[in-house]
Amino acid sequence: MTWQPYVATAGLLVVVGGVGALATDIGPWYRDLKKPSWQPPDWAFGAVWTTIYVFIIASVGLVWNAAPDSAHATLALVIGVNFVLNVLWSLLFFKFRRPSWSLVEVVPLWLSIVAMMVLFHPHHALAAWLLLPYLTWVTIAAYLNLTIVRLNPGLT
Repeated sequence: MTWQPYVATAGLLVVVGGVGALATDIGPWYRDLKKPSWQPPDWAFGAVWTTIYVFIIASVGLVWNAAPDSAHATLALVIGVNFVLNVLWSLLFFKFRRPSWSLVEVVPLWLSIVAMMVLFHPHHALAAWLLLPYLTWVTIAAYLNLTIVRLNPGLT
């Protein structure tokens, strides 16, 4: 077992999380949006994402060490696409203030998590299952995104 995939994934997720955090402005625009009563409190998002990122680091490290070298290019591609889509959602919703665009974008983000789980499972079943909290949270976020779009019909 090698620690490089864990360290590399952690480094990439620091960038992903950093860009996402910089894009996430919980200012007047966001505060003025109509949101459902069931929305998690703002403080929960950082805690949940930190936990999910720890699970992703463990997942990628496990699968990278278990998979043959011939699978690494495909794994890297799917992981990379997922990380880009993860950042893109925050940019679309918060930076560009386009909840309807982020609602469209969340579909490929969700599918990329499923793709990771499907690709990881043959090499390391636990690595695939460690992504379930990520899939669950993005599902909740997608429904929250949809609800915000519905409650704020003037948004594009």
